[in-house]
Amino acid sequence: MTVTAQHKVSSRWGRRRPHHEETALATHRWRLTPWLFLLPGLAVIVLLVLLPFVNTLRLAFTDSTLLRSGEFVGWDNFRRMFADERFGTALLNSTLYTVCVVPLMVALPLVLASLLSGAGRLMGFFRTTMYLPVIMSPVIVGLIWTNMLDKRGLVNELLGTLQVVTAPVPFLTDRWLLLFSAMFVTVWMGLGYYMVIYLAALANIDPSLYDAAAMDGAGPVRTFLHVTVPGVRSTMGLIGVLSSVAAFRVFGEIYVLTDGTGGIGGGDLTMTMLIQREGTGLQARTGYAGAISLVMFVILGGLLIAQLIMQRKQRTS
Repeated sequence: MTVTAQHKVSSRWGRRRPHHEETALATHRWRLTPWLFLLPGLAVIVLLVLLPFVNTLRLAFTDSTLLRSGEFVGWDNFRRMFADERFGTALLNSTLYTVCVVPLMVALPLVLASLLSGAGRLMGFFRTTMYLPVIMSPVIVGLIWTNMLDKRGLVNELLGTLQVVTAPVPFLTDRWLLLFSAMFVTVWMGLGYYMVIYLAALANIDPSLYDAAAMDGAGPVRTFLHVTVPGVRSTMGLIGVLSSVAAFRVFGEIYVLTDGTGGIGGGDLTMTMLIQREGTGLQARTGYAGAISLVMFVILGGLLIAQLIMQRKQRTS
C-alpha cells in the first residue's frame, strides 16, 4: 500500500489510540461499574432515609404543624419537651423497657438454641414452632394477648381455677402490670428470631471443644458456661445492640394492649407512641414531634456507641 493510500485510510478511520490510553480508559470504566450497581440502593437510602432525617432535623427547630410550615423558634421545642410530664413518663417507660427486655433477649434465646441445636425431626418441629411468633403481625399478636390477659381472659380464668388468685389480675388496667405484660409479649415474639441467630453461631463452634469438656468431666451447665457462652460472645453483643434498639423503639405491643390510649392517663406511653400522638392527626405539632424524634435519635446513638465501646474493650482484654 502506498503512502498516499495509508494517509487516506488514517484520515478516514482516525488515528488509533495508544495502548496506555486504552488501559486507563478500561480502568476508569471498571472503577465506575460498581457504583452503577449501587446507584439504585443509594437512591432509595437518600430518598427514604437521609432526606426525611434532614427534614425532621429542620422541623425540630420550628413551630410547624400539619397545616402550616411554621417559623424558626430555636430551642423552644426542647424546653417545652423537658417540661412536659408526658415526655418524662415516655422516657422512663422506654428506658425501663430496654433495661428489662434486653437481658432476657440475650440470655433466653441462647439457652433455647442450645437445647434445640441437635438434629432430628423433633428438634426441627420445635425450632419451627418457636419461630412462628416471629412471622406473625405484632397487631395480631397484641390482639391475641389482649384477649388472654383480659379480666375474663384465659390467663385469669386459669389462675382462678387453680386458686392462685381470688380476684382477676388487672393485667391491662394497672400501669406497671400492663407495661410488664407488654415486655412479656415482646420477649415471646423475639425468642425465635434471636434463637435462629444463635443457632448459626453455635454451628461455628469447634466440636472438639465439647469433646474436651466431656473428657474433663464437665456437666451440661459448666459446658454451657465455659464453652458455649465464650464461643458466641460476639453474637451476644450483636443481639444486645439489636434488641436494645428494638426495645427502646417499642410501639406495636403497647399500642394494641392499651387500644391506642397509652394506658390509663397515658401512664404507659413510650417515646414512639408520644411521637405518633404529637405528629399525626389534624392537631399534629410536627415541629414538637420532630424535636422528640431528634432526642430519641441522640439517645439511641449514645446507647449504640456505648455498647460498641464495651465490646471493643472486651475483645482487647
